[in-house]
Amino acid sequence: MATLDGKPVSADDLLSLALTNVGHFTSMRVDTDGSIRGLTLHMERLVRDCETVWNAALDTDRVRDYVRQAMEGQTLPCVVRVSIYDPKVEMGHPADANEPHILVSVRGAGALPPAPLRAQSLVYERDLPQVKHVGLFGALHARGAAQRAGFDDALFVGRDGFVSEGGTWNVAFVDQEGTVVWPNAPVLPGVTMALLQQQAEHRTATVTLDQARGMAAAFATNTSIGVRPLAAIDDTEFPVDHPVLRQLQEAYLSIPGETL
Repeated sequence: MATLDGKPVSADDLLSLALTNVGHFTSMRVDTDGSIRGLTLHMERLVRDCETVWNAALDTDRVRDYVRQAMEGQTLPCVVRVSIYDPKVEMGHPADANEPHILVSVRGAGALPPAPLRAQSLVYERDLPQVKHVGLFGALHARGAAQRAGFDDALFVGRDGFVSEGGTWNVAFVDQEGTVVWPNAPVLPGVTMALLQQQAEHRTATVTLDQARGMAAAFATNTSIGVRPLAAIDDTEFPVDHPVLRQLQEAYLSIPGETL
């Protein structure tokens, strides 16, 4: 059951989200002890994106209250998604909508980390990449194209030739010296990415597709998957048991969660 401002959501409440598709969200993994890694960063994202999308402030105390309410009786671990949208938004006058509401939904979470990922490189750039918005058509279309080609997901390459991010995940690489390399490109500033950057030596650099294929290892990150090894990019295979990947997985799992 999803809730809107703490009450069961109706089909009418969701019409604008389905038909107009304007809004933003964050997804948070709730572990078996009820804590959330990077909870503060998730709240900061919602506030920042609410200002960008709706030109409005967001009360994160209300967000926490609604998430706590939605968590009652849920089986852990799980993933909570908080979506911020205005049910009154109209396609012809989106600027008139500035009273965002809080939609909370819950789904089950898998074990960490999931199986390694095989990615196909595709030329694609997300709209407003710094915002975790609900406009997922392009990203999911690319994911579908990659899956129809026999891969698990798509790895985006910009029109400038530089690798950026995955369908719904950040990507990073391990260079031949063992340093983690994050692409310097327009990407979503991921919470898991930010947490990992606090845990291990890393650098940021532009990465071409050829440079990516020459790395020692590669991995994807988001709140649902933690640190997920990439087994391949196109026809280039990567080791999924590289020691730096194991270190990152252990470091991520060691990060203490925050309570609601």
